[in-house]
Formats: sequence, C-alpha cells, structure tokens
Amino acid sequence: MSELTATLSDVDDCWNRIGIRGDKSCAQLAGHVHCRNCPVYSAAAKRILDRLPPGMEAQAEPPAAGRHDANLSSLLVFRLHQEWLGLPTRALDEVAGMRGIVSLPHRRDPAVLGVTNVRGTLTVCVSLSTLLGLEAAAAQARERPAAARMLIFGGAGRAVVLPVDEVEGMHDVDLDALEPLPATVQGARLKYSRGMARCGGRGVGVLDETLLMQALERSLA
Repeated sequence: MSELTATLSDVDDCWNRIGIRGDKSCAQLAGHVHCRNCPVYSAAAKRILDRLPPGMEAQAEPPAAGRHDANLSSLLVFRLHQEWLGLPTRALDEVAGMRGIVSLPHRRDPAVLGVTNVRGTLTVCVSLSTLLGLEAAAAQARERPAAARMLIFGGAGRAVVLPVDEVEGMHDVDLDALEPLPATVQGARLKYSRGMARCGGRGVGVLDETLLMQALERSLA
C-alpha cells in the first residue's frame, strides 16, 4: 500500500458518494451548494494534508500546457430578481437556507431588513436589491421563491446576511480578465461591479467585495 493510499484509507470521502461527485443525496448539499463549502470536506482535507509525508503535498500534477489555473478564482453566481450576479467565494462564509427575519424599529437605512439567527448569533440582514438599486424589479416580486437562499458575507466579526432569489453555483473565472459591463448598467450596480464574467453561457455581473462591504458598513453606521 502506498503512503498516499494509507493516508486516505480511513478518511470518509462522502463527497464522492453522496456529494457533488456522487449521487448528490447529501442533506447538507442544498445549504452548502458545493462540498468545498462543507466543514466535513474541510476537516477531511486538513487530516489528509497533516498526514502527508514532507514534500508530498507539492507533487500535484502540473497544469496542462496552455492552461492558466493560477489566475482563476472561485465565483458564486446567484440571482436577484432578473439579474445574475457573482461574488468571489473567498468573501463568503456560508450559503444558508432562508430563515425568519425580525424587523428593527426606527431603521436608519431602508436597505437594512432586520436581524436573523446565524448559528446562534443575531446577524444583520441587508437587502442587496435596495443597495444595488434593483427595487423596481423587486416591486414585481415581493415573495421570495422556493429557491431563495441567504449569503453570509463578510467574515467573522463583520458578517452580514444577504438574501438572494436563487444560487446557481460556483464557477472558476479570471477576475483580472473580466469583460466591460454593458452600457445599460448604471447607478449603484455599476459602482459596485468589477465587470462581466461568462458563466454557463450567461453574463454575470461580478461585484467588488471590498466596495460592497464598505457600502454595507455605511448602511449599518
């Protein structure tokens, strides 16, 4: 038995059985979208890396000629009303199912919807539609669809919940080679966007996570 086989022998590779590479029957998959977001996957990866002999983790197969994987970043693609948008997954903690939102009295900013419970902590919930100026479309779709999800954005200590209408999944894109936004995109959406990516045949407006967080912090001030 090889060193790598011995290392993997007692690791439950559930992602290959019931996860994204298996039959997709895992109950956690809907909330995490992809196994890479699941703590079980992360813990298994850490166990494998901790056990690899020194230097073995550097023996990965080199990329094929012509590929530029080093420039690719993971992008979570989601829908707000009729708009498809994306955020780098490095800026997201979790994709969660919809849960109750408790409104706050005397809200200073109309984008602040209220608070919701995230792993036992009351976390502020903000309307990304309002922040991006998509309220005209929102007026036509007040009810959240069954596919609606909540994005936990911002990281520990500054997390904000962003409800969205649908999460399509993750795509690898080159954030340094985005297309320009269409001339029809104006206002706040233009201000907080980095450009356009092609994901699964559709154009996706890629949001700038740093500018977005700054705007959210201003809303909560």
